[in-house]
Amino acid sequence: MTAGRRDRKKAATRKALADAALKLFLERGYDNVTVKEIAEAADTAVATLFAHFPAGKEALILDDSGEREASLTAAVRERQEGTSVLDALYAFFADRAPFRLDLPEEYQRRMDLVMSTPALWAYARTVWVACQDPLAALLAEAAGLEEADDSLHALARYVLETPDLASSRPDRGAALAQAFTHLKQGWPGL
Repeated sequence: MTAGRRDRKKAATRKALADAALKLFLERGYDNVTVKEIAEAADTAVATLFAHFPAGKEALILDDSGEREASLTAAVRERQEGTSVLDALYAFFADRAPFRLDLPEEYQRRMDLVMSTPALWAYARTVWVACQDPLAALLAEAAGLEEADDSLHALARYVLETPDLASSRPDRGAALAQAFTHLKQGWPGL
């Protein structure tokens, strides 16, 4: 279905704001840019910026409109037959920044900005951890349970924290693989 004029205009405004924010952050650093400057660069009002990105500056770079939860759901539900849930989640994270080595330049610059900016790094972690309950429900579904028990909530949290921890290690990819090896030992049925 084709988006209506109003939806196209909203999407264009969101993109203009996000693009302006990224450009300014890369030029001057995240902490040296105000929301007013971003709004002006996108030719909008500050109120418009907050209407589209109520979480503020961090969301301009990391807003996903539910993409994280949807992609986690797809990783679990659409995994190949015979692939464990934890193997599917490992493959999912290994194929994302900061573990992929072949990122397009623009995406690499965005990732470098996030990883070098404490406020963005903390916000990214918060957004991922917010997927804990939906991931626990997916794990319960995969285990054939009606609802997630405490163990599956803990596993969901560990899975979502693992990329954050592994990405700060000298060999990110090896750290991610090792962490998932340990998770599979703790939850062999998943």
